[in-house]
Amino acid sequence: MTAIQLLVGTRKGAWIFRSDAARQAWAVQGPIHLGQIVSHLVLDPRDGKTLLMAAATGHLGPTIFRSTDGGETWAEAGRPPAFPKSSDPRARAVDHTFWLQPGHADEPGVWWAGTSPPGLFESRDGGVTWESVAGFNDNAKYHDWCPPEAGTPDGALLNQIVVDPRDLAHMYIATSTAGVFESHDRGASWAPLNRNVEASFLPDPYPEYGQDAHFIALAPTNPDRLWQQNHCGVYRLDRPDERWERIGKAIPPEVGDIGFTITPHPRNADTAWVFPMDGTDVWPRVSPGGRPAVYRTRDAGKSWERQDSGFPAEQGWFTVKRQAFCADQGEPVGLYLGTTGGEIWASCAEGEGWRQIAAHLPEIYSVTAAPV
Repeated sequence: MTAIQLLVGTRKGAWIFRSDAARQAWAVQGPIHLGQIVSHLVLDPRDGKTLLMAAATGHLGPTIFRSTDGGETWAEAGRPPAFPKSSDPRARAVDHTFWLQPGHADEPGVWWAGTSPPGLFESRDGGVTWESVAGFNDNAKYHDWCPPEAGTPDGALLNQIVVDPRDLAHMYIATSTAGVFESHDRGASWAPLNRNVEASFLPDPYPEYGQDAHFIALAPTNPDRLWQQNHCGVYRLDRPDERWERIGKAIPPEVGDIGFTITPHPRNADTAWVFPMDGTDVWPRVSPGGRPAVYRTRDAGKSWERQDSGFPAEQGWFTVKRQAFCADQGEPVGLYLGTTGGEIWASCAEGEGWRQIAAHLPEIYSVTAAPV
């Protein structure tokens, strides 16, 4: 593995941490756009130089910034994601862009964005201008899928976009109001993909849609396998099946399988990591019992092992948000997570030991690993 960088978005700006292949010492760049809410900061893997940042600013409102010089200078998008103007009393306005996704390898310059309220947007010029994707945003079922009264404390979200690496027309999205959706025509139409996913907060606990999908990810070496961390547990789906299997029940019940994110191994389709949080009645959004730990499965969810070496043994009252847990491509795999307490923790041994590499940052919203 070559040198690596961690792209960090926080409630008060962005930072970039860089290290060599040893991943022991880290240099820091930042703050970048201090004071602005940065939901996501992503490097385009197709050109290795274009950075996009989803930011909510006081004077510019929700926007996208773009850099091609390693984050030294930034230019605002000429036309950031925005819903078309409408006289409909249910008309929407983008509060913030939450997720940024580089397009398929065969479509250089294409990016996708997910927003709050839930919206899907596409750029074909490297993030400079953005268009609403009518297949989702103007779908006849949109207001059933995304009712305005539903959502998270930070607003209802379209929070993940996944493009099948084998087929640019095959896509998945995750939402906080209706669960997971699938498209086979590059976003022109969508269908719910939520069979056997619980929504315990609804009268029908297993509806066609209405679930809160916290995070979805493909297994990089097996794109027919999807992992999901849901509001109601950890799931796995192996296509062409359409029925998700709840695999989080194998985590000890005193810990539970509630959390915000799930990270697949880059080379082993049976391995993934989650970071459980307290899912009791009041949902305090902290580590269970104040004892933070990652849980790893190496058998596709049949069993899980606790990995807490290096974390506080007690009084560790933080959690990890949707975009704030990631893996690099190293051997062994490096794992990185950012906490609501402004810390970054790293493991260079696939979770076997953890150490804090940054502290005292603002609340961390996203951590993305990329080559330098």
